[in-house]
Amino acid sequence: MSTAAKAYDRGVQLDFTRTGKPAANSHIESFNGHLRDECLNVQQFLSLDDARAKLDAWRREYNEHRTHSSFGHLPPCEFVLQRQGQRT
Repeated sequence: MSTAAKAYDRGVQLDFTRTGKPAANSHIESFNGHLRDECLNVQQFLSLDDARAKLDAWRREYNEHRTHSSFGHLPPCEFVLQRQGQRT
């Protein structure tokens, strides 16, 4: 069964970027580049559990500790907490 068929069976609607137009989804393209350069290309995954653990560690670092210029040089989790504090 194809990935598209599995998504359809689960009620997920797929929306693909037009071929040759990566700028149409630049945030995701940027994230994918960081994930590939900083994790996928430098890690050797010995098993599915090992891959899950290494990807989870990278995700936690990316979201909880690493600063992002688009968030005023704050990690995403701190940016969200700061924004929530401004709304209350």
